[in-house]
Amino acid sequence: MKSIILKASGIFLATVLSFSAFAGYGDAKDKAKEMAKSEMDVVDIAASDENFSTLVAAVKAAGLVEALKADGPITVFVPTNEAFAKLPAGTVENLLKPENKDQLIEVLTYHVVPGKVTASDVVMVDSANSLQGQAINVTVDGDKVMVNDATVIQTDIDASNGVIHVIDTVILPQS
Repeated sequence: MKSIILKASGIFLATVLSFSAFAGYGDAKDKAKEMAKSEMDVVDIAASDENFSTLVAAVKAAGLVEALKADGPITVFVPTNEAFAKLPAGTVENLLKPENKDQLIEVLTYHVVPGKVTASDVVMVDSANSLQGQAINVTVDGDKVMVNDATVIQTDIDASNGVIHVIDTVILPQS
């Protein structure tokens, strides 16, 4: 009987230690993921999140992968898949056609600003010059930050070559 109780106690203790180690591992794993993410460039981060698959396809179609993997620093206002879905029907498909590559490059580079502009920097400016050449308007109203007609829904995703701010609408340069 005594040996059964000791064995049961040992199993219980081993189980508790396993759960404790697992909980610690999860914390370490999350920290490792965050550290690894900051070592990824803006393209790698976007490609690692299914919410940005439309943007990643567009970047590939435009031939901008290597440019956006360069040293930087750059700031990218990254539209979600839902942001692309808000565009009029057929717009994304039309932009992805090889004959519209120049137009696609214009749209994508309009989402990129040279330099690393963090959320604390963004609230102190009213515009930023995009790589496309036109200025992006920045409006701050309390906790809400807008770039043109897009709301910034997530800020300061650090990348090895800059920073990403997630937006809910594709911003378009003036024609």
